[in-house]
Amino acid sequence: MKITILNGNPDSGNRIFEDYLTSLSHLLTTQEHSATLFKLRNKIISYCVGCFNCWIKTPGKCSFPDDAPEILREVIHSDLLIFASPVIMGFTSALLKKIQDKLIPLVHPYIELVKKECHHKKRYEHYPKLSLLIQPSQDTDEEDIAIIYDIYKRLSINFRSELIFKKTTNSGVEEVVDAINRI
Repeated sequence: MKITILNGNPDSGNRIFEDYLTSLSHLLTTQEHSATLFKLRNKIISYCVGCFNCWIKTPGKCSFPDDAPEILREVIHSDLLIFASPVIMGFTSALLKKIQDKLIPLVHPYIELVKKECHHKKRYEHYPKLSLLIQPSQDTDEEDIAIIYDIYKRLSINFRSELIFKKTTNSGVEEVVDAINRI
């Protein structure tokens, strides 16, 4: 399985999270998965400004030059996309949210009904399954986790995909790999 991991950790000093993702990526490759890990803090990613150029003027491409096209290419060719982030002020990091917003060129601007809701039409035939891996902070509660999970579940609907699992770094790396192997 081809897996892309988006590391939204803004703090390189957070060794627990960094080591967790490194171990996860390594264990996945030993089990014959292909894993690509993007450290978003080391990438140049501009904010989406809602100009709609990626839909109208340059279909499928953001008009602001940054590293997002490389990431989007990996994402759309993946079988599984893992959004990984520490919880900061009750939500995933701004880095992860920034790349989440930059995924918009992967769908069309046109709308259709999906599950009795309005969602974007698909631009591609295949979209990866999604998963969420978060590192709770000391003040993270179940409501925070539920809100984060719900937002990424909504994203999966727009991608005509599904959110396969949510895990925290309190789960062992082996548990996450087992969940992936069951897909």
